[in-house]
Amino acid sequence: MGVPYVEFEPFFHGPGWTVRETWQSDVLRFLDGDVWAIEWQGEQVREQMTARLDVLVWLDHPRALATTRVIVRTLERRVGRGSKIAGDNVEGPLHTFFTDPQHIVKIAWRYHPIMRARVRKVIDENRHPDLVVVRLRGQRQVDQWLRGPFDQSTV
Repeated sequence: MGVPYVEFEPFFHGPGWTVRETWQSDVLRFLDGDVWAIEWQGEQVREQMTARLDVLVWLDHPRALATTRVIVRTLERRVGRGSKIAGDNVEGPLHTFFTDPQHIVKIAWRYHPIMRARVRKVIDENRHPDLVVVRLRGQRQVDQWLRGPFDQSTV
């Protein structure tokens, strides 16, 4: 869409999976730009982030689909290719799924209903009445939204 986009993880993760001390100020500085896109993460900055949003695109995919995509991305890009991610970190071997309670696949499964509840709360509380929430359920709706003019029926 031509909008500057950054993943959340580079703000948060330093080398060795440490938390960067400046992550909150770095996120807020990024949000000072006129146009941007970022993942809606970071409990400590989420309200400030939401206050600066015009549009929140909610990828409300089924839990199984979202988790499957995390598995595929992890296997193909990160474990299979050894791609480095934020902080020059690499994901552990696949077998750590069985031993690591913080394995990315487990986190994805666990956080899916939590994130859904957070978006519902923003909508229900209506503290940001001008915020447009675009709820896209499944890849077909994502493709349609990206193709055409903004369609209020997907909200």
